[in-house]
Formats: sequence, structure tokens, C-alpha cells
Amino acid sequence: MKRLAELHNGPFGFPIVALLLSLLFSFTMASQTPSEHDYLERLLLRPLPGNSLLASFVFKTNGSVNADHMLLFPRSLNQVLQASSTRELHVKFTLGRWNAEEHGAQPSQGKTAGGTGVELWAWVEADDDDEAFARWTTLTNALSGLFCASLNFIDATRTIQPVLSFPPAGDHLDATLSRLHLLHGSLPREPVCTENLTPFLKLLPCKAKVGISTLLDGHRLFDANWQSMSIDVRPVCDSDGDCKLEMEQTVDMVLDIERSLRRRDSPVPKPRPHDQLVCNATKGYVHTDDACFPLDNEADLGWSLSEIFGKAVQGTCPFGVKEGVEAQRVCLEVPEARQVFISVGSKEIKLNPHLRCFVTPENGNFDMVLPKHEPSIATPREQPLLYVERSFTGYGQERGGVQTILKNPSLTDPVDFVYLESLPWFMKPYIHTLSAKINGNGESEVEGKPLIQETYYRPALDRRRGTHLEMRMRVPRNETVVMTYDFEKAVLRYTEYPPDANRGFDIAPAIIALLEPTNLATNPRPISYLRTTSLLLYLPTPDFSMPYNVIILTSTVMALAFGSLFNLMVRRFVPADQVPRLGGRVGRFMRAVKGRLRKGKAKTE
Repeated sequence: MKRLAELHNGPFGFPIVALLLSLLFSFTMASQTPSEHDYLERLLLRPLPGNSLLASFVFKTNGSVNADHMLLFPRSLNQVLQASSTRELHVKFTLGRWNAEEHGAQPSQGKTAGGTGVELWAWVEADDDDEAFARWTTLTNALSGLFCASLNFIDATRTIQPVLSFPPAGDHLDATLSRLHLLHGSLPREPVCTENLTPFLKLLPCKAKVGISTLLDGHRLFDANWQSMSIDVRPVCDSDGDCKLEMEQTVDMVLDIERSLRRRDSPVPKPRPHDQLVCNATKGYVHTDDACFPLDNEADLGWSLSEIFGKAVQGTCPFGVKEGVEAQRVCLEVPEARQVFISVGSKEIKLNPHLRCFVTPENGNFDMVLPKHEPSIATPREQPLLYVERSFTGYGQERGGVQTILKNPSLTDPVDFVYLESLPWFMKPYIHTLSAKINGNGESEVEGKPLIQETYYRPALDRRRGTHLEMRMRVPRNETVVMTYDFEKAVLRYTEYPPDANRGFDIAPAIIALLEPTNLATNPRPISYLRTTSLLLYLPTPDFSMPYNVIILTSTVMALAFGSLFNLMVRRFVPADQVPRLGGRVGRFMRAVKGRLRKGKAKTE
């Protein structure tokens, strides 16, 4: 017993067991310290024509595959992925319209942006389609609560299984790849707001407390002309076979510099004073001082990070890389002639004449100022590979049509792509009317090959599933292809209409996956994505006021009929001379009133 006491207490009076446990805990925590390469954040700023600014935020977080304990990877999202057996996840929140003709190609080749509203697709591991859909339902319900969105409304009528548009983006084992099922759903009517931004920021290791994520303010983000938030989770393996779970969070927004500066000077929107307008002097028919045709974008407006986002970058997230290229957290893509001033303690690195990157201080704030430059400097922009427009045709409440215009701006190369549409069940297309012709009335073949090379069509079932239309197409060089088809509108039950039924029903945007031209025959893979705007479909809508009119009229008639019958049934009719006279004070009061009335009448006569 004495020997055991000595072992327990030790020579210095504290338990040896506690010392061993503390050493073991220290060793365990040291082995689980996150690597500096497990987290990366970067901000790219690029001025656009029209005094607009494109801000692209990128956050990458790495975690262990099939691990219950996560260091930087959010535990809440990892639990959702494990519970639903999801091996790859892509969630997109998008609001606004990207102007491709003015702004050029989308950032990241459109891979980080989705269609209007909310778009979701995932690779789920399951034995068959029924089990995959059950796990897909679990995933949508869990993500609905995690991101405060209506993802639980993505049911069987809004879910499709694309064939060519979305290949796996991660590295999967052959045994796992054979059991993966792709499911895709969208909610084009979903409003994207601050309720979605707050859980998005909570997934970051620094929770938007320090680093470039401090610039993500809801008032600035949702004041943008176009904005997109995306979350992409996929497994990534290196050459040694070591795999990790990578989550890439991106935020892209197009800000109006003039509107942001105007809000700084006057929170209440006011028109610009006349003396501050630059008028077009070539309008010779204007001879009064109170008329002006203003000239916009004559100069590049001056701006700073604190003016555009409301604050400067506050510190640096301690989990990121401290040195090297990844330490350059803020980059600016402007012409070399544009002056840029940065905060004290920052470092500027010029990678090329149009790209400057900055190393922000670890503890201090970082701000960047660009003075006003006159005249405006044209910013080089990347031309998109394809221009797409989609609209409704026809009229009436029974049938309609869809027209998609595809324009190839290249003068040398054709464009191959996959065209995907997910239509609701009450919009039933006629596939025999599907046609694609050059310039709308030209040929449907080029060099002996049809414009529509492959077609995958899965018809809709009423109130059970929507229409899935996927086609592989080609647009020749410097040509415009017009694709059209007709559809029939179904009549809904009155309980299936939304509260604002006369507004119409939102139709999800079409998705265009541009294919890599080098591997078209063997393994065609998308290199870029485009999405059209959503459409508003008007269906035959009943007059919802009629039931209330019928209820009111019926209630009135029944009240009159019941009142008359009840009056006849309970009232007792007697001769007037048999009615007893009123006595007491009431009778005397009534006789006095009648006497006064008779006297007044006699006087008037």
C-alpha cells in the first residue's frame, strides 16, 4: 500500500496519472493541429464597364474523409453529409442577372454560380434509385434547416437525374463511383436574403470576425446588381493516395460604385444636382438650362474598400498561410496606369501589368484607395464562349412555346455543349415540335451533322415528377442557332395555386454545360457553365373571389329566410283591442308623450 501511494502521489506531490494524461492529451492535440494549408481565403477585385466592381471571395477549408472529429471543416455540415451518404455536394444561392454582353464571361467560368434562386445537386451513394431518393430527401431537409432556406420543398416534382451535364468533380474510388447517384433540384422562386448569409459565414473557421470575410455585410451584398453564394464539397486525393474533404465557399457580387458612394453621402436616395451632371453637348435641339442628356462613365470614379463595403479588412485569419503565393489574400485587376494606395504595413506584389496582389497585415486593418481617373480606362474582359437568351412565345391560356437563341461569337471554332432543362409537370412540351435551325429559318444540319446530336427525354407524370430534357448540341462558328418547341399548359386544382396566383409560376433557368473541344469523342467534360434567366409562366387562373361572393350571398339569403320563418313561428297575433294597457310609470309616460304630440299637432293646425 505504501508503494502504491508513492506511485500515485509521486515525488513532487501531484498524481503521476494526471501527469501522464496531460502528456497524452498534449501529444494528441499536437498531432491534430491543423496545417496552414488546410485553409485559404482570397479576394479578387475587378472593375467592370459602367463603374461597376466585381468582388470574388474564395474560402477553401480541408477536412478528413470519414472522420468524426473535424478541426477546421464545419462539424454541422459533415454530420449532414454522413447521415445522407453524400459524397459530393454543390449548393448555389443566386440573385440578379449577369450582363454577359457588358461584363463578359462569369467569374470562375460560371462553375461557382447557379440559376436564379437556389440550385442544388449532389452525388449520393446508394444501392438503387429509391434508396438514393430517400437519402436525397434527408439531405434537402437537413440543408433546409442548416441554411434557413426552403430546400425541403425540392420534392420528386422538382428533382431530376442529369446524364451529361454534371460529372463528378471530386476523386472517387471505382467501387464507390459505381454506387453514386446524381440528383439535381432547384427553386427559382426562392428569395436569397440575410438569413442565408448568416449560416454561410458560420461555416468559416474565423466566423467573419477577422480576415477578408469581415467585408461580407448583408446590406452591401444584397444591394449588388448580381450576387452568388456557393458551397462545393468534394473529396480530393493527391498522387500518394491521401484523400481529404475539400469545401470551397465562394461569394461573387457586382457592385455599383456610384450607388455605393451615393449611399455614403446621403442614406436617402436623391437625384444628382444639375450642376454635377455632365451633359451631352451634341444634342443641339436642347436649348433650355433645365434639360440635360447626361453622359455616364466619362471617368473612373474613385473608391476604397471602406467606402464600398462599409469597413476595411480587419486583421488576418490565423489559420491561413503566412508566406508564399497563398498569403496574398487580396488581389486587384486594374490597368497599370491606375494608381492604387494601400494601408501602412501592407505589401504589394505585381504579378503582371494588370494584376496586383497584396499581403495584408496580420493584426492591423487593410484598406485600399483608388483615386478618380479621367478619362475612363477600358478594362480588358474575357469574351464568353456562347451567348444565350430564352423566352416564351405564343399567347393564350392553353398552349405556348419556348424559344432559345444561342449565338457563337467565335470566328474560328464551333461550340459543343449540353443543354439541360428541368420543367414542372404542368408544363408539358411537345417533343415532335422540337427544332434547332441556323438563324431561325435556315438549315438544321451543318456539314452533314445535325445541330442536336443527342437527346435524353424523360416525360412528366402529373403531380409525381417533372420533365427532364437534356440535349447535346453544336453551334457553328460565327452563327446563331434558334431552338424552339411548343408546350401545353395543364389546369391545376384550386388548392395547388400559390397565394399570389396571378403573378405566375417561375420556371427554372436552362443550364448550358460547354464541353472541352479536345475530348469530345472519348470523354466530354464541361469546362464552363452558363445559365439563362428564369421565366414566368401564366396558367389558367380561376376567379378566387367567386367562392367568397357565393358564401356572402348564400349567408345573406339564409339569414333573411331564417329570420322571417323564425319570426312567424314565435310571434303570436291577437286583436288590437285585446292588448292589455300598459300600467305603472311606463304607461303614464307613454300617455303623456302621446298627449303632448296631439296638442302640438292641434296647434299647428
